[in-house]
Amino acid sequence: MEKTPSEADILNEMVSLDLGSFPPEGARALLALQFTPKAISRMNELAEKNRLAAITSSEREEMDKYMRVGNFLTVLKAKARLSLAKQSPAS
Repeated sequence: MEKTPSEADILNEMVSLDLGSFPPEGARALLALQFTPKAISRMNELAEKNRLAAITSSEREEMDKYMRVGNFLTVLKAKARLSLAKQSPAS
């Protein structure tokens, strides 16, 4: 039986490294993306509650969403870095 793909699986496939590169401006814009201080604070709060086994199911869902977004952002940034590296003249 095949595993149902997650949102991350689908998005990872969309930005697959063999599908070409991002233009330099787009790659730089992606590398500038980051979580806000408010979001980081919330993620830290959720992580601490999880560590203490004091997290509710809705907080767990929220934490999972942050993790999925973070994972996708990591994939995008990796592709952006590779795109810029491919477009740089060899040193």
